[in-house]
Amino acid sequence: MNPHFRQKQFPAASPLANALVVIVGTLIIGASVVLGVVAFLALGSIIAVLAAVIGIRIWWLNRRLRRQFARDHAGQDHSATETSVIEGEYRVVSRDRRRLDPD
Repeated sequence: MNPHFRQKQFPAASPLANALVVIVGTLIIGASVVLGVVAFLALGSIIAVLAAVIGIRIWWLNRRLRRQFARDHAGQDHSATETSVIEGEYRVVSRDRRRLDPD
């Protein structure tokens, strides 16, 4: 096997060149991380806006369908779909329970 591959490092002429490679590599990795975060935020915001638009559209269509259904079925017997209201009168006998107990 080639001896350069066994070392697993770049042969450099001076320690200054090695330091320069480390600094440039660190800057490139840092720039990649920053660009990755920006791309992630941009994609996330696009997905959030699309989800909001689709959600509002579905809500709007459901609202329109409910209105159309109510208009089409107006005047028909809706006992199964409408809520019932029980009307009646009441009289408060006593607000305090101690008044009810004969002592």
